[in-house]
Amino acid sequence: MTIEIELKFIATPQAAGKLAELLSTLPHQHQAARELTNIYFETDDNQLRRWDMGLRIRGIDQRYEMTLKAAGQTLGGLHQRPEYNVELSEPVLDIARLPAEIWPQGTDVAALQPRLQPLFTTHFQREIWLITTGNSEVEVAFDQGEVTAGDLSEPLCEIELELKRGERQDLLAFAQQLVALGGLRMGSLSKAARGYQLAQGNSSRQIEAFPLLKAGVKATVEQGMVAAMSAGLRHWQYHEEVWLRGNAAAQDAVREALDLLRQAFSLFGALVPRKASSALRQQLTTLEEMLVNEEQEAATFCLSSLSVETQLALTHWLAESQWRQWIDAKGEAKLQGSFKRFSDIMLSRVNADLRETFVTVKQPNEYQDKATRLARQLLTVHLLAGSYPAETVMAWLEPWQQLLSAIHEKQSSGLAWLTSQALKQQPFWLTSGAGR
Repeated sequence: MTIEIELKFIATPQAAGKLAELLSTLPHQHQAARELTNIYFETDDNQLRRWDMGLRIRGIDQRYEMTLKAAGQTLGGLHQRPEYNVELSEPVLDIARLPAEIWPQGTDVAALQPRLQPLFTTHFQREIWLITTGNSEVEVAFDQGEVTAGDLSEPLCEIELELKRGERQDLLAFAQQLVALGGLRMGSLSKAARGYQLAQGNSSRQIEAFPLLKAGVKATVEQGMVAAMSAGLRHWQYHEEVWLRGNAAAQDAVREALDLLRQAFSLFGALVPRKASSALRQQLTTLEEMLVNEEQEAATFCLSSLSVETQLALTHWLAESQWRQWIDAKGEAKLQGSFKRFSDIMLSRVNADLRETFVTVKQPNEYQDKATRLARQLLTVHLLAGSYPAETVMAWLEPWQQLLSAIHEKQSSGLAWLTSQALKQQPFWLTSGAGR
């Protein structure tokens, strides 16, 4: 087993053309383009997908290799997954040759084998450079081809950076040089994820509401912070993909994701000094202003250097815990406290802020001035309330969301009644003095 650490970018042909020029300036070894064919296998009920596993046979120059990728972590375009590789003499699946301990407990491997059938394929030319950067070696692979499932296919044009030796921070630092080429965006979807989408009919990706954050029962404040910002980044990248595929309404969801990330920085601002995140917060603010004040084409925004650099910088900030250099012993103790208790305290503050904001509103025009504050506080509740039953949380949120919708629709009647309904609700969380 190895732990594969990769950073993926989706590239325009123009960016790909600049890649060799950049890499020629660095110490490197070059491998000319070769044809790769990959067959991905799955059961008829997507059992591997439900286990967060991917299984393929790769063929290159009449040599074959079976690879199983187990459950791992994806952050931005940074993919970290355990990987098991077995050489094959022919392209015939034989999962009995994989280590028995990789399968979930109770798995009948002999019964699983005949259920696995080809689901989709990828065919592409891969050109490779092995470069030295910092104290590390990074493999840079440029892939150009297509992913195919039945009669459906879509093009692949990707750049993958894989850490072969050394430190993850060197990989991320080199990526910052790479994005300066322009024409790149971070790839949170793997080739396998795109293949599954095609195999399921390639239906249009829908706009998704931001879910209640599930950080874990025993999560620390620091783990809650990482979970919140990682979820905001996922929300951004998912809707970026939806927007680029032609759904113009996804622009609002991208803006919401940016707002969500800014709220997350504000929420944890008392624990992480502002100077630890000042550059990131400014980048997010600038991006959000671009979406508010200008009509934007999806490709212009999503492939802009500022958008890509901000996603990469946030990935770097989270993956390398860059805030820690600003944290003293007292701050460390707070970060290691209970996220559940922190959430209860902050939910009480959100509630108090909403009451203070709306209890004295009398005129309809006053509501318009409060809409942005209300929207941000409701996003904050989504970040904090994941340990409570979803139906209870959504019932509490509903009158506030109805009020926000009425404000956006510039309704003049009914606002006072909606406000009274929202304000009379009882907290669903423990009070700040409970659970000490």
